[in-house]
Amino acid sequence: MGTQTPRRVLVTGALGQIGSELTLGLKDRYGADNVIATDIQPDTKKKLSSAVPFALLDVLNPESVDAIVQKYKVNTIYHLAALLSAVAEKRPREGWDINMNGLLNVLDAGRANKCSVFFPSSIGAFGPSTPLDGTPQDTIQRPESMYGVTKVAGELLCDYYFKRFGVDTRGVRFPGIISNGTLPGGGTTDYAVEIFYAAIKEKKYFCFLKQGTSLDMMYMPDAIKAAVSVMEADPAKLKHRNSFNVTAMHFTPEMLAGEIRKHISDFTMDYRVDPMRQRIADSWPNYMDDSAALDEWGWKPDYDLATMTADMIRVLGRRHEQGLL
Repeated sequence: MGTQTPRRVLVTGALGQIGSELTLGLKDRYGADNVIATDIQPDTKKKLSSAVPFALLDVLNPESVDAIVQKYKVNTIYHLAALLSAVAEKRPREGWDINMNGLLNVLDAGRANKCSVFFPSSIGAFGPSTPLDGTPQDTIQRPESMYGVTKVAGELLCDYYFKRFGVDTRGVRFPGIISNGTLPGGGTTDYAVEIFYAAIKEKKYFCFLKQGTSLDMMYMPDAIKAAVSVMEADPAKLKHRNSFNVTAMHFTPEMLAGEIRKHISDFTMDYRVDPMRQRIADSWPNYMDDSAALDEWGWKPDYDLATMTADMIRVLGRRHEQGLL
């Protein structure tokens, strides 16, 4: 980063699955005093507020967003506050309001205060008419979920704010995120986290996606790496800037179950398909082509299916033995 101005980072939605771990990763990289965690909910378990400054923030209140950016002299915003796919499908109007108007308020604060803005798009930005195998960086995007609609609109809005107002907007299209830290909050790929808890605690799991459903996935350390790397990338090398495809692995439920059985031999899995989440999953790519991220800012994941599974079972197994799971 050379002699650039030190990053003063604000994270919205910091208590969510990605935000809770990204915040701590940013703290380790930039220092506790330079990372401010915010969420609409209080941090009752002191998960973040014991490590970094924490403040309540409703991203739907533009004055509050602008005030907190000014108060902490923020120059980089990681905007993670959103409703995820399954939740937004049940509450579409609220999904649109939070996902779009929250982003708009953050972009306006970024514009007024000369902040860089990270916006996480998603595999959900694609639809059934998108090429499912090796989904290109630039391709047709016609999602059929409210979550997907807000992600496509968010990508376009970030591009607009960069081109129209010069806001340094950047982002990636995350696949499903697998974490051993925070439970997921209503996404279509949540099974890939739930299955580990079930395997360790009960040695059986009922999957809400059907056999053969292939989806892109990523282990949380790689998600943090992608988010930080794209924001630290040389802007002169960014042709796309927003919504880079990133991925690390793709698999079906039965492939993941098979990998888990290498560690827990008597683990069993059956299926109780959730029609809504299955419909969403069927409209998403089997796997994305992330070569643009490799070419433009050197993206490369550290974990694959085998190494991710081994680490998840090691971490959660130890926690279970300690009575913490």
